[in-house]
Amino acid sequence: MIPVGSLPEVVLTIVLAVAIAPFFGHYLANVYTGRYSRWDAIALPIESRLFWLLGVNPRRPMGWKEYARALILTDAFAILAAFILFQVQAGLPWNALGAPNMSWHLAFHTASSFGTNTDFQHYSPELQVSLFAALFGEGILMFLSPATGICAFIAFARGFSRKDGRLGNYYSDLVRTYTRVLIPVATLGAVVFALLSVPQTFSQSVSTLPLGGGSGVIPLGPVASWNSIEFLGTNGGGYFAANAAHPFQNPSALTNFAAIILMFLIPLASPFAFARIVRRPHEVWPLIGTVLIVFLIGFVMFVTFEGSNPYLPSAVDQSHGYLYGAETRFTISESSLFQFTSVYTNTGSTSMSLGSLTPLAQSTLLFAMFLQSAPGGDGAGFGMLLIYVVLAVFMGGLMVGRSPEYLGKKIGMSQVKWAAAALLSHPFVILVPVALAFWSGLGQTAVGGYSPHGFTVLLYEFTSEAANNGSGMGPINDNTVFFNVAGALVMLIGRYFPMIAMLAIAGSLSQEEIRAPGPGTLKTETLTFTVFLTIFLIILAGLLFLPVLMLGPFSQIVGGL
Repeated sequence: MIPVGSLPEVVLTIVLAVAIAPFFGHYLANVYTGRYSRWDAIALPIESRLFWLLGVNPRRPMGWKEYARALILTDAFAILAAFILFQVQAGLPWNALGAPNMSWHLAFHTASSFGTNTDFQHYSPELQVSLFAALFGEGILMFLSPATGICAFIAFARGFSRKDGRLGNYYSDLVRTYTRVLIPVATLGAVVFALLSVPQTFSQSVSTLPLGGGSGVIPLGPVASWNSIEFLGTNGGGYFAANAAHPFQNPSALTNFAAIILMFLIPLASPFAFARIVRRPHEVWPLIGTVLIVFLIGFVMFVTFEGSNPYLPSAVDQSHGYLYGAETRFTISESSLFQFTSVYTNTGSTSMSLGSLTPLAQSTLLFAMFLQSAPGGDGAGFGMLLIYVVLAVFMGGLMVGRSPEYLGKKIGMSQVKWAAAALLSHPFVILVPVALAFWSGLGQTAVGGYSPHGFTVLLYEFTSEAANNGSGMGPINDNTVFFNVAGALVMLIGRYFPMIAMLAIAGSLSQEEIRAPGPGTLKTETLTFTVFLTIFLIILAGLLFLPVLMLGPFSQIVGGL
């Protein structure tokens, strides 16, 4: 049964996260529209010096192709640098625990993973990554990747409000994301985690004397600051292999609460920032409403499915929930909220063993990654929601015989083609490698033979990578050439093709005049459109992915293993 005693804490956490969202969304809108801020006195001199060092003019606007090129080349350079670093880390400083050089394919997967905001780890962080590589390889990418997603979202938003064909300057957006959003909030978050007893030290280990005799070594490091950008940046890669289930990384209910608030912060604020950027304040309600409806329905289902396992004998005590594979320091409700928020915000951090979840609970997590937008990761998640909106407005306009317009911009074939391509690319990059894995026999080898659960594990692997989520379901032996290379390609395509589509749609819309609403315009700020958009999301994801759910978790329900 569901432990109802802890539900008020869960409700309070969600309510507080939603209450913060409008204020932080207002702040985000001010950052990217150049409005005055008290932070200007500190940020402007730093930004001016950075622009001078980069040799760029922040006031020169870019078209969508130039913006996309700058975004991709910046990320490509950082990913390449990290790829090289991981292969030479053994000979670099700050490697007290003797982490070896990564193989080329593991380095390719790791650099692609952290560079695409996925942070999927095919290795044990404590043993296979030096402190130097963690800070200057993974750490730099953990700031760059969420900044890239936020920049793409901001450029997408400008497409609905501009008519000169320009989307702003990528380098200006990137620097401002660092100086005004990620670094200040991450610094504050690190202080909070340190005050809540999360370790923050450059010592890489501490020696212990176990009660059974002998000696032991406990890995340490700058965990508080790592936690902060891990959750704020919807990164998800843990400093320890156990991630948020490790008592050093998530020692108490307060750190659990702080992590959830940070994961929610930017994704829930994005709709409010968008509404202010396009100067349509009422348009926020269908967007945030759709996100919350999908999230809350999914969470109720998840915590219900984890409240008890009907396949266990009645003699097994489940009065505190189905605790197998769960973090027993927290209640099922608290652990479920963390895990559910982590997957639905595309953070991917784990505090529960996902392979131990009930099949229906696993299905709710897979559905989140099929959608990528309820609320999704920093920036990119809301960008995917806008892609759904473009298609929903087009379909809704055709159904009721009204002009397919959104925010005064006509939705035509060019925008619909890009939006459809972005959505269809998602099942493509998931199902093709899944099919190749089983066709080649490598999938059966990795999961220990074919079974419905094994299929679910493999489906979850590539779904998580394609959605840039980063959570993993075991057991699976995925540190191989096939899974490292295929996974890296899936993450890169799953990240950058939808972003290109967002920028292409924004580029075409930014060349149109803004039309005044007429009697034939489909109204999108209404409750009716909110319900329509919610149903549209659920049905479209179901049509794309229901067959593979039947082969995996649903087959386990009807008697598979």
